[in-house]
Amino acid sequence: MVEWKISDAPVPYDQALAFMEARVSAIAEGQADECVWLLEHPPLYTAGTSAKPEDLKDPDRFPVYPSKRGGQYTYHGPGQRVVYVMLDVGKRGRDVRCFVQDLERWVIATLAEFNLTGHIRDGRVGVWIERPDKPRTASGQMAEDKIAAIGIRLRKWVSFHGISINVEPDLGHFGGIVPCGITDYGVTSLVDLGLPVTMDDLDVALKRSFDIAMGASPRCAD
Repeated sequence: MVEWKISDAPVPYDQALAFMEARVSAIAEGQADECVWLLEHPPLYTAGTSAKPEDLKDPDRFPVYPSKRGGQYTYHGPGQRVVYVMLDVGKRGRDVRCFVQDLERWVIATLAEFNLTGHIRDGRVGVWIERPDKPRTASGQMAEDKIAAIGIRLRKWVSFHGISINVEPDLGHFGGIVPCGITDYGVTSLVDLGLPVTMDDLDVALKRSFDIAMGASPRCAD
């Protein structure tokens, strides 16, 4: 059983972290069901375990929280759907790489609900959207923007932290950091791409895609 928890008002980061810590411990001890929590945060930056100090370009703009998830600096704020996944990876194959691939597959399947094609790129964490409407890169490649970030942590084979998908955040807020340490690409959102998608629309798509992408066993690519 997976409990779906949805918060309508922005949730302070410390409050969310305390909830995840407690729920992960309870899941690991067999005292609680798995949980997917859909929420928004007030504007803030989080620093993952690989964050570089120089990638925090505007340290006084928003609160900065150290995070024990993988990855580098990430922005969270209104208009961005944060998806915290407290799932038993032990029951899902005990394969972290496959679990992350399942999360990627989940995001891509969700975006497909809006006729949008997401891509995974070697060396670039997250989910990317090709932008033929933008100038090509210096190397001649098609421009791409990031639409979703992924960063997790495991404790006793239970995951926490998770995914963020840009619905309609203020994209200028990403300017205070180098998102995920990547400098050559931009950031986009569903609304920025011209899709009139609401947070409720995205939540429906996330729930509809979950069972297919996040089954009880890994579907790791060969």
